[in-house]
Amino acid sequence: MQKVLIITYYWPPAGGPGVQRWLKFVKYFRYFDIEPIVYIPENPTYPMTDTTFVKDVPEDITIIKGAIFEPYAFANVFSKNKTKTISSGIISTKKQSVTEKVLLWIRGNLFIPDARKFWVKPSVTYLSEYIKENHIETIVTTGPPHSVHLIGMQLKEKIGVKWLADFRDPWTSIGYHSKLKLTKKSQRKHKELESKVLNNASAISVTSFTTKDEFSKLTNTPIAVITNGYDNEKVKNNKLNNNFTLSHIGSLLSGRNPKVLWSILKELCDTIDSFKNDLEITLAGKVSEEIIDSITKFGLTDNVVLKGYLSHEDALILQRESQVLLLLEINSEETKGIIPGKLFEYIISKRPILAIGPEEWDAARIISNTKTGNTFNYSEEQKIKETILAYYNLYKKNELFVTSTNVEVYSRKNLTQHMASLLKSL
Repeated sequence: MQKVLIITYYWPPAGGPGVQRWLKFVKYFRYFDIEPIVYIPENPTYPMTDTTFVKDVPEDITIIKGAIFEPYAFANVFSKNKTKTISSGIISTKKQSVTEKVLLWIRGNLFIPDARKFWVKPSVTYLSEYIKENHIETIVTTGPPHSVHLIGMQLKEKIGVKWLADFRDPWTSIGYHSKLKLTKKSQRKHKELESKVLNNASAISVTSFTTKDEFSKLTNTPIAVITNGYDNEKVKNNKLNNNFTLSHIGSLLSGRNPKVLWSILKELCDTIDSFKNDLEITLAGKVSEEIIDSITKFGLTDNVVLKGYLSHEDALILQRESQVLLLLEINSEETKGIIPGKLFEYIISKRPILAIGPEEWDAARIISNTKTGNTFNYSEEQKIKETILAYYNLYKKNELFVTSTNVEVYSRKNLTQHMASLLKSL
């Protein structure tokens, strides 16, 4: 088998979508003659944890750890809630407190490319010897945090290993990057580091078509699109919710506030007698204050259920119990390449997806190809309203279902085969 060292910050018991991509690749690599070795931080500060992911870690896998200095742990002394929020990517668009402004400035300008930069030097020192002693020829770095890619770049320069740089999200073009209060010097430094990584990697993998297009303008390094996917997990066979449930699973950032949706739901509640009684808006995950304020403003508070963070298993159950699944993305050119990891679990839930996002959104292509729902731009208010009404009428007749197609291409095992082929070709 080919040995591959995977360098990742997020690993169980970390929660959220960031951990799942390489956890699932590791789970299936041996089917395709790849022997994975995983390098993770010894003492990380994760914004959320989910112990249910631990079951997917192969029992006899080699996992090595390196100590990391975590500025987020130090910042918690001053403002634990604000630190966790910024670490999770939720940046308020309202008037920010002095503490939040200071934390954002520090995060953006003193920790380049990110607050995990202090893991780079000790990791390169330790892994240089480990790689030589264990005859490893291929390494993978996955970001964010994009400082992990600096480990890969320095290892390639130092000992000549083949290096795949995997981008779960873009670097300088991601939405929150512009909110970090960067100076011109800091912005230039981010761009320089991004360019060095892209041009020194042996190959690059990305999760969306748009990210590939963006990176192709910055480098001639080969780029492969390997999306996230779904796993064939056993889920308790619960019945559909009796209410007309519109469920969103995952963080709802301030920029994703779908005011057009709240407006439509308010109008339908006011004009259809049964709609207000049947409607239930379920939000599972971190929800920003701006979202809550909007829901209150549109008079939908009584129809909302806030679940908080759910374990992965509970999230899968909620998806299958819901009548409609909401997929919401920021209305921006910067976000058209963002394909939320939950989309792939949505598409195998057998529930219709109502997606609202930017024009030419990559997620829309997948929803269309799999026939699992409908995608709209924020300006298409009438079409969104008509679709919700159509869903509601089918719900009232117990006929609200989807017949999907072309879904198997997104199974984790099939995607792992693609990734294994890429690694063997380096």
